[in-house]
Amino acid sequence: MIDIGEAQRQVLEEVPVLGTERIHILEALGRVLAHEVRATRDIPTHDNSAMDGYACRHEDVSGASSATPVRLRLIGEAPAGKPFSGIVGPAEVVRITTGGVIPDGADTVIMVEDTEISGEAVTIFADPGKGAYIRPAGEDVKSGEVVLHPGHVIRPAEIGMLATLGKAYIHVFQRPTVAILSTGDELVDLDEPLTRGKVVCSNTYSLAAQVSECGAIPLSLGIASDDEEDQRSKICEGLRADCIITSGGVSVGKYDLVKDALSEVGMKVKFWKVAMKPGKPLVFGTIGTKPVFGLPGNPTSAMISFEQFVRPALLKMMGHRRIFRPTIEAVLGEDVSSVPGRLHLARCKLVRENGTVKALSTGTQSSGALKSMVLADGLMILPSVQESFPQGEKVQAQLLHSNTPLTEDSPFWTRN
Repeated sequence: MIDIGEAQRQVLEEVPVLGTERIHILEALGRVLAHEVRATRDIPTHDNSAMDGYACRHEDVSGASSATPVRLRLIGEAPAGKPFSGIVGPAEVVRITTGGVIPDGADTVIMVEDTEISGEAVTIFADPGKGAYIRPAGEDVKSGEVVLHPGHVIRPAEIGMLATLGKAYIHVFQRPTVAILSTGDELVDLDEPLTRGKVVCSNTYSLAAQVSECGAIPLSLGIASDDEEDQRSKICEGLRADCIITSGGVSVGKYDLVKDALSEVGMKVKFWKVAMKPGKPLVFGTIGTKPVFGLPGNPTSAMISFEQFVRPALLKMMGHRRIFRPTIEAVLGEDVSSVPGRLHLARCKLVRENGTVKALSTGTQSSGALKSMVLADGLMILPSVQESFPQGEKVQAQLLHSNTPLTEDSPFWTRN
């Protein structure tokens, strides 16, 4: 039986990073950039106004105040997108809107709130200082600057920046297609009769959702019976994918045939059985360069095993550099028991109380219980060397969701 850390190391050692593809930026959300993006122009391209007001020469308004106002002559307008074509001379101003290009000759903007207009005369009641309310060319990005680096994950802000730079298409790492096969005579699909002794195959759907959640593409192979030929045939269908996942049939029972079926289609087994709970009966290998994961059949075991091994592998394949779920320190809110000899990943609810994150069990830790997985924000990481963990003991907890509610569910500005 292999340690979970060593198992993860072996998986990542075998998993390749996929090639790249060129896509439109509107398709790039969540993808990983495969090349650097360098600015070919300043952003903004010209000095522009940060306020609605009047562009003028600072020397003409130096010392202006409500007690000693200055009167200047209005000679034109510079709305955003329509630059003023003349030159601002002595005692002259140009009306300007936010984003408008600063006219030649001007070096300062006076906010409209500090002015009064009468016909072509503008009275200035404040001296904001030379260069006030002007956003200089290149304030955000300088021409030639590397704005995004390879490995950068594309978020909405990056898409906005790419558009600003005029980059309609970028190269990103490819998304793997992941074949998913559930095995077992007891399994039926959603639209089949649920007769005595049968169970609905939830793994097909939960694993497909996990694949999609991390950005890969699920390919369902359906259900294979406890027949080696049926399993082998369906696994062969999955060879067109970049990665294969099976669930069930990897333990030591009479009908646990998946490991043999995988071996018969060319899988080289790297390890079998991991010292973790749940998820001990897990096999990993490769068919050529394709990673193959034989996950346990129990729904929660399959999902937790996916989180520890398959998700990091798929993220690496897509070029991600941060591939593991984050962990935090938590305090046990109750006594918890474990099984010595195996690392226990116990489903838990995480709540913040008085500045401390408290971990509470979500109920039964049975490998087949999905409700406790539904309620879970994270997994308590209980070391294999202990059998019991008392209330108040500090443990590490792996976060299962980016939106784990560790604070009150309200905007920060409404909290007392």
